Amino acid sequence: MRIQRLLLLLFLSVVFGCDSTKTPRKDAPPSTAAGGKQAATEVDEGDSEESLNGDAGTASSSGAGETSSVSTESGEFVLGNLIEPFDPPTLEEVDSTADWQAQPVVDALALLREVKKEEPALVSVEEALSMRNTSDEANAKILSALSVLAPEDGSGVDYDNRIRRGLPMDLVTTNPLLQSSIAEQEIGGLTGFGLFGFDWKMRPFAVADTVESWQTSKDRLMDKVVIRDDLRWSDGTPITAHDVVFSFKVIMSDKVFVPAVRQGTDLLKWIEAYDDHTLVYFQKKAQAINVWNLNFPIIPKHIYENSIADDPTLNTSEYHVKYEKNPVVGGPYQLTDWTRATKVVLERREDYYIVDGKQVRDKPYFREIYFSIVEDATTRLLALKSGDLHESELGAEQWETQTGGDDFYRINTKVRGPEATFFYIGWNLNDPRFSDKQVRQALAYVMNYDEMLDDLCFGLFPQCRGIFSPDSWMFPKDAPPPFKQDLDRAEDMLDDAGWGDSDGDGIRDKMINGKLVPFRFTLLVSNKPDRIAICRLFAEDLDNIGIECNVRPLDAATFQERMQNKQYQAAMSGWGTGADPYTNENIFGTGEGRNYGSYSNAEVDKLFEQGMAEFDREKRGQIYGEVHKIVFEDQPYLFLYNRSSFYGFRKNLRGYRFSPRGPFHYSPGFGSIWPSEQ
Repeated sequence: MRIQRLLLLLFLSVVFGCDSTKTPRKDAPPSTAAGGKQAATEVDEGDSEESLNGDAGTASSSGAGETSSVSTESGEFVLGNLIEPFDPPTLEEVDSTADWQAQPVVDALALLREVKKEEPALVSVEEALSMRNTSDEANAKILSALSVLAPEDGSGVDYDNRIRRGLPMDLVTTNPLLQSSIAEQEIGGLTGFGLFGFDWKMRPFAVADTVESWQTSKDRLMDKVVIRDDLRWSDGTPITAHDVVFSFKVIMSDKVFVPAVRQGTDLLKWIEAYDDHTLVYFQKKAQAINVWNLNFPIIPKHIYENSIADDPTLNTSEYHVKYEKNPVVGGPYQLTDWTRATKVVLERREDYYIVDGKQVRDKPYFREIYFSIVEDATTRLLALKSGDLHESELGAEQWETQTGGDDFYRINTKVRGPEATFFYIGWNLNDPRFSDKQVRQALAYVMNYDEMLDDLCFGLFPQCRGIFSPDSWMFPKDAPPPFKQDLDRAEDMLDDAGWGDSDGDGIRDKMINGKLVPFRFTLLVSNKPDRIAICRLFAEDLDNIGIECNVRPLDAATFQERMQNKQYQAAMSGWGTGADPYTNENIFGTGEGRNYGSYSNAEVDKLFEQGMAEFDREKRGQIYGEVHKIVFEDQPYLFLYNRSSFYGFRKNLRGYRFSPRGPFHYSPGFGSIWPSEQ
């Protein structure tokens, strides 16, 4: 199985809307097999991680639970000081009381091979490559033929091939704990090391490439994991259970600012390494989400244990900057070149799959993965047509109008699949213009959804009906209908909420705290033509009912900073799905880190708590279905559309499969794609 990195909990991008190309995502993005979080991912330029303020927690107890303490100029750094004191029992005591239940350890590529046996190709590869993808039927035929996996013996695979891919933005960091953008997660999915993953149906498992066994205690409060003894960091140092414990302590240190990664990890009471290969995870509560708490990025202890106290940022000191440029990694690929704003080059690690002269894991299919950093979607498409890129996501307009000719099909084909990603306009509820639910509902009646979907999205996307996809198991059977444009109703609701035009200047206003406040606001949007067009369409409709909206496009970094710091009134963005619905608590829970609009509803908070404690899938679905309905009623977001995945691939590529997170961000994801010698 190929180790990929999902998402999972990051600003997995800053929205690649109708005419853009995206890649997962903060939960994740990239496959959790590489240690990523699996939360919902913001599909735009980057995922923000908000700093935590003040002191939090105390140092762990001495002995097995001891933490290290080092004085620094800015105050005392205590490794793992967010962990409550805990004295772990001996392994003998653990084993005597656990009543261990075996859990799945899966080779995701082998699992996909079994599934493919029941999915015969509808046409031959030759026929598929000669077809134009102009209908659902054609798409199904092309996918059925070109999703064929490489032979188990590797025959027909061009292992000396390199693949050129596009990154929509440059990296900021290569440290897996700090990664937040889709670009960083894409790289982390290929270089990172992890113990857990999930497949194209979001089913979690331990990764066979790294784990020997995984067991859960009958009371669901402990997980025992035995890792393989043939694991190596790229500098040759063995990967051990102590790396996992160290990474846990780093995440749970208040001076290390990784709140996105901390979500879920903070539900663990403790992790104990009983030897180099045996780990026991102690959970705080028996909850349905506990499996996801086990999955977090892992960094090499021997690289960071003596430096983190002097630089808890992990990327500021000269020592840490050195490892940003040349990171020590545990995944199938290692970084060999990072030229700012130009390229990122990864090379296959021979010592990943060959240890002590013996092949112990599958050989990664590509010798080199060359990422060109190309922000502009049009430029990426031109590079795909010319052969400078071998795969690229396509925007709706590109799919519909720019990839149907000989210039595209000469060396490429294209495929599409469903994806659980939605786009929205989010309101900052701290602004008095948007604090009233009735006003937010009125604004939802203003948008011309038909024009947006038919003209700007080319009829390829359905209207969004809330935070969960209609195809998901938690989508409510009695879900409310989507909003439709009704300007008369919107005006009546605004009038009832006190937003009239008292001074006759054509702009609605309201007396708030003794001051006349005009209904005038700025709508931030990333600098992409399709999204700008949607925002301007909305602004035109708002103008018709006396609301002034200034659409302000921003570059990726500025957009990310403004959202992160809640320095905005309204913003267009989007979220990709998490592997489990509980991850949405980080977005809609009161005071949570990615709740950029400061939405708060006590009933929603209570339901998220109930959902984590419920083990029956059907009952969990009903709980999250209630969350869906309440959030849709409250309208902290104006829900726009659900996006599908559209991709162009070089004709020699095989093995791609779509999931709710697209073709890459699950296990095996990119690891199943291979270059044919034909």
